[in-house]
Amino acid sequence: MDSAARWLEERLGCTLADPALLARALTHRSAGSENNERLEYLGDAVLSFVVAELLYQRFPEASEGELSRYRAALVSGEALAATAAGVGLGEHLRLGEGELKSGGQRRATILADALEALFGAIYVDRGLAAVREAASRLFDGPMAALPAAGLLKDPKTRLQEWLQGRGLPLPAYTVLDVSGEPHEQRFRVCCDVADLGVRAEAEGSSRRRAEQEAAQRVLDDPSVRASR
Repeated sequence: MDSAARWLEERLGCTLADPALLARALTHRSAGSENNERLEYLGDAVLSFVVAELLYQRFPEASEGELSRYRAALVSGEALAATAAGVGLGEHLRLGEGELKSGGQRRATILADALEALFGAIYVDRGLAAVREAASRLFDGPMAALPAAGLLKDPKTRLQEWLQGRGLPLPAYTVLDVSGEPHEQRFRVCCDVADLGVRAEAEGSSRRRAEQEAAQRVLDDPSVRASR
């Protein structure tokens, strides 16, 4: 765990007095019973609170709804996975043989869960002040890059609101195909706005992601963009 401890200090400016906590935070359930699931549970709550607090302080004029969208943009599973990958967390994960062979160190859910577990470990070992410091360091850049809150609505929501604003029916989403192994499935989805004669297909690692991408492609359709 020496390399992981150095990584933690370099990336998050934090050291843990108990090396066993760091080891557990980085251990996926595939590697044994002494894994990071309990720390993930704790870290999920702690990180959500601290990020909410940081946003509250940074955006004094933002409404409750805007702050909620900002927080979701930073601590959703997809966002946390991207953040974890960006700081090289996957290189320090302890995975079972099967997960290693299937590229588990790059899997979004594993990365997001491990990052939450890491913050759970920091809280247990160092307390809330250390969590604030580490979260501030990790999320300062992403917070500064946040777009206007209105743009953070997901594509399905934006498409739905745009259609409703014009008195049009909601789009229909249809799963066209599911392929791949159970742990690496790919979904192909169609988003059909019949009243506009516009449809788009997209793929994703989950049905939700595929639907979101298909909705975005409808929003990007020239005929739709011209009337938005």
